[in-house]
Parts: sequence; C-alpha cells; structure tokens
Amino acid sequence: MSLSRILLTGKNGQVGFELQRALAPLGEVVAVGTADCDLADADAIRSLVQRVQPQLIVNPAAYTAVDKAESDSDQAHAINAIAPGVLGEEAAKLGAAVVHYSTDYVYDGSKEGRYVETDATAPRSVYGRTKLDGERALQAATPQHLVFRTSWVVGAHGGNFAKTMLRLAADREELKVVADQFGAPTSAALIADVTAHVTRQLLREGKQGFPFGTYHLAAGGETSWHAYAQFVIGEAIRLGKPLKASPERVLPIPASAYPTPAARPQNSRLDTSRLRQAFGLHLPDWQPGVRHILQHIL
Repeated sequence: MSLSRILLTGKNGQVGFELQRALAPLGEVVAVGTADCDLADADAIRSLVQRVQPQLIVNPAAYTAVDKAESDSDQAHAINAIAPGVLGEEAAKLGAAVVHYSTDYVYDGSKEGRYVETDATAPRSVYGRTKLDGERALQAATPQHLVFRTSWVVGAHGGNFAKTMLRLAADREELKVVADQFGAPTSAALIADVTAHVTRQLLREGKQGFPFGTYHLAAGGETSWHAYAQFVIGEAIRLGKPLKASPERVLPIPASAYPTPAARPQNSRLDTSRLRQAFGLHLPDWQPGVRHILQHIL
C-alpha cells in the first residue's frame, strides 16, 4: 500500500497536536482544526474528504467537554456520533482506511478487573453514549477502520487534569481529589507514537489481512486521581516548581463528595493485551509519560 496523504482532524487537541509530529515521516499530513472544518456539519466533512483525497483518515477530534455534553447533547452527538460515520462513508468511497479514537466512558466502570474489548458496553453519560454511537457508525460505514479506546489522556499541549492540579496547587495549600476512581494516565505522545507504529505496519503490509478492529490503548500500570495528583505535584516540586500545596496536602475524597453533571466510571482500567499482541508493542507504565510532559510544561 502506497500512502501519500493523511487527513488529520483535531490538530489543536492534545492527541492531534502529537499526531502531527508522529505521522509526519509517513506521508503528507493535511491537518485541520475547527476553523478549517466544522465536524458538526456532515456536508463540510464530505467536502473536505473529497477535496483532500486521503489514503488514510486519522480522527482524534471529538466533543470532549464531558459535563457540558449533558446539556449540549445535540452538538456532542453531531461531532462524536455522526461525524465518524460520515468520515467512514467517505473513506470507503476512496478505498481509504480510518483511525478513530474512543474512550473508557463506553463502559459503566463497575467491573472489578481491567476491561477487554469484548466486555459489554454501558455508558453512563451523554459523552460516553455519543462516543459509543460514533464507534458503531464507523464500523457500519467501513470494515477498514481502527478504533483505539483510551483513557485519562494527558499532554503537554491543551488542557488536562495534570495542568489543573498544578494550577490549583500554586494557589491553594490544600487540595481534595477523588480517590475511588481508577485508571492509567495515558500521554498523548504515546497514543500518537502507537498510531504511527500501526500506520507504518499498514503501509508495509497493505490492507489485505491487516488486523483492523477495536483496541484498547492505554499506558501500563494504574492509579487513582488522588495518587495521580500527588505524583504530579511531587514531581513538579522536584523539578523546582514553587507550589503552595505539597503531596501530603492532597487529601482523598470519595467521588460522592464531588458530584458532577456527568457520571464518571469508577473503573477506567483497560486491558491492552490485544493491541500489544497484534502489533508487537510494549506499552510503558504511566509515570514516565507524565514526567516527560511535566518537563515540557514547567
């Protein structure tokens, strides 16, 4: 398969920003953001794909304001549920493949162990439901797709939990953070590098026999939001960042003490065995990725 042009959406997001770097050696990357194409507008999407004529579409763009989605469900549905299907339909016309990103929010978070791809989905929020609908729309539109479900994304570019904790710790001597929800902070750079690795294999081997489908993509290990916040603040102090709050002053609270419009999964742990085996990958533990990001933003 000769790949010469990649259409990348969401270029200004955490993952899209890193994908511009990671995909650059593989072909001409046509990167677009909201100003270039409104993903809530199906006609605009069709026009974009027909104009670019890509051999691969990579779609990290999404409506990610989880709480706002509860009261803005039409916009969330248009971007998260309808747009992936439209991209898939247009890709099928061109014989192109699609890489799309989804979320742990497609599960209800009640499982004891790590989620595998075949576990039953049961989203508890508008965000989770629209992301699941987007997966299904893409799957129905073309068999030549990869869906990467990820969780707790963190990057040097864009907003995220780590940056929020640093901002709060600079202003407050004490923080209260949820301690009974579990997952693995996954760096946007890791997601982008895995995407590039898999795309390279698609280039090398072609579509015939390529293991398209749905995969979990998350860093190794696990933590709670509380322990994650302690790690971020401790590392920042070690790197010389002056903060009012110390790791010891990050206090654990139950999720019930911090109600939000959208329900969060208690368990966001994803089993990545399928991805690692299919593509010969090692996924490092979450701490090195977070350390790398902190070195860039501090």
